[in-house]
Amino acid sequence: MSDDLADRLRNSGYRLTPQRELILRAVDRLGHATPEEILAEVRQASSAVNASTVYRTLEVLEQLGLVRHTHLSDRAPTYHSVTDHEHFHLVCRKCQRVRSVDAGEAQAFVAVLAEQGFTADVGHLTVFGHCHDCSEDPS
Repeated sequence: MSDDLADRLRNSGYRLTPQRELILRAVDRLGHATPEEILAEVRQASSAVNASTVYRTLEVLEQLGLVRHTHLSDRAPTYHSVTDHEHFHLVCRKCQRVRSVDAGEAQAFVAVLAEQGFTADVGHLTVFGHCHDCSEDPS
């Protein structure tokens, strides 16, 4: 976890508790992870952290702009650190592979929306479809 994230947490009036630090580190390590995956990662270091702590902490961290979430399936949201570049996601419906795409790639689409008076949150965008490998697979 970067010192910048810890400083941002402290500067927002929150203490950097051991649980929060474990959760931030888990989000950084895992890249894109559901709360359950984060809990499993955190429990390797401390069994004192429970599911409600993970959910509450993720909510606080997102409000502070330290993590973001998106929906990569119809299940739980997936969280990732804001230290990554701004990106959106492509999810293959067949193989479930997730690809991160630089937000700049959606610039033309975002511009069209802006002309219509809408500001898009590209970091929350997920596009579902079929990857190249699955599109060519006849099965």
